[in-house]
Amino acid sequence: MAVVHTRAPVRVQPRVIPRKPGAERALSSDIKQGEPRAQELQATPKPVDHPDRRQLNEEVHARPFAHLEAPERATHLALLTGEAGVETDLAHLNKLCERYQIAPPMAEQNHCLLDFGDFRLKWERHTEFTSYTFFADGPLPDDPFKNSAVEQLPRDWVESIPGQVLSAVKVVVEPRSAPKRAPEAATKFMSSANFAAAQCSGGAAMAFMDFAMDAQGYGRVFVRDHSLRPRQAGRLVQRLMEIETYRMMALLAFPLARSRGGELTRMGNRLTDITQRMTELRALEDERQLLVDITALSADVERVAAETSYRFSASSAYYALVERRIAELREQRLEGYQTFKEFMERRLTPAMRTCDAVRDRLETLSRRVTRAGQLLRTRVDIQVEGQNRDLLASMDRRAKLQLRLQETVEGLSLAAITYYAVGLVNYVTEGAVEAGLGVPVDLITAVAVPVVAITAFIAVRRVRRRIQKAEGGG
Repeated sequence: MAVVHTRAPVRVQPRVIPRKPGAERALSSDIKQGEPRAQELQATPKPVDHPDRRQLNEEVHARPFAHLEAPERATHLALLTGEAGVETDLAHLNKLCERYQIAPPMAEQNHCLLDFGDFRLKWERHTEFTSYTFFADGPLPDDPFKNSAVEQLPRDWVESIPGQVLSAVKVVVEPRSAPKRAPEAATKFMSSANFAAAQCSGGAAMAFMDFAMDAQGYGRVFVRDHSLRPRQAGRLVQRLMEIETYRMMALLAFPLARSRGGELTRMGNRLTDITQRMTELRALEDERQLLVDITALSADVERVAAETSYRFSASSAYYALVERRIAELREQRLEGYQTFKEFMERRLTPAMRTCDAVRDRLETLSRRVTRAGQLLRTRVDIQVEGQNRDLLASMDRRAKLQLRLQETVEGLSLAAITYYAVGLVNYVTEGAVEAGLGVPVDLITAVAVPVVAITAFIAVRRVRRRIQKAEGGG
């Protein structure tokens, strides 16, 4: 995941403490680049600006490089402060400004260059960390790393900087006017025998970096100036410091990857057990229990993914920045020494591949759990469909029995209707005989039986057809 930093416009901070004679050192200008003059704005008409135009234009001028001229000493600190520590960082920086009586940065700034006289400070606020780079000039002692730039600051202020130190580097830029030394002579300044060295910036400088910590917990970078221009020197120093910072930020995912490896193995074994049990199921209740187990496993996988996805994505982004900064060095091999690219390929790349492997394992496990859950749900659905089929067949048999019973009842109903209707006819004819009419009672009763039966049968059939037609039309 690429990390994008929005930088507010940076303004020039006034110098209050006078610099030492002959020690003036220009920093990158904080003046807004390309800002039109007032009279040009009045004289040249143009349509209304987009509300974000100025901010977007200033983005390309954010974090300018410092102008450095050897001899130069720099100390770079990168502290992990989290995404919500900007107010604390600014408050601490303001204390230093108040102590030296210079104007502090504005509250919305994420970057500034400040000149305190004896030293200069470059402060940058990133998404997850804050960096402080202190610059100091002046002649270099025999041990160039003995009197570092950070020692020019108040000790109590440095020790109380908010956050946890993730990267600390001392940088020394030796001037071209110093006696020439062979690469072997420069290696004695490194605190470790395992370091990288190369000609940088098209041969304009020679750089050594040990990627280790000395007794004070600082890494060391030694740069021999051959033909660096001030701005070129600033770019080179910043790239070397950023290589170390982004390397450490990328490695934050490595302990996480190692700690999660065992947990992923256990979850993979749980999934294997679930799929094995899936082939041995006999009852629907067992499938339901298995579905509960696989749902719990899916929840565990998603929890691990939520805890690690951001760190792994950020690690990939930081690793890409390391590779880009190394490419920008335009390094050339110094015979007998490993280059920065080779050092990273041997030390950093395997760690990043481990992180990628764990992330791939997590993604694969998530897909496998999802497929297993789908298979189990499909199996349960098939079982339920079989039960529904059996239930429908049973209901069909019951419907047929009910139809036969209904037909039997209808036959009995016709007999009952005929019986009662013929009884009524018999009562009527007997009444007619009593009234003096010569009516044959038995004959009329006998004839009424089939007539009533047929009439009732036809009436029942018509009623049934009307009901069936109404149901079919609905």
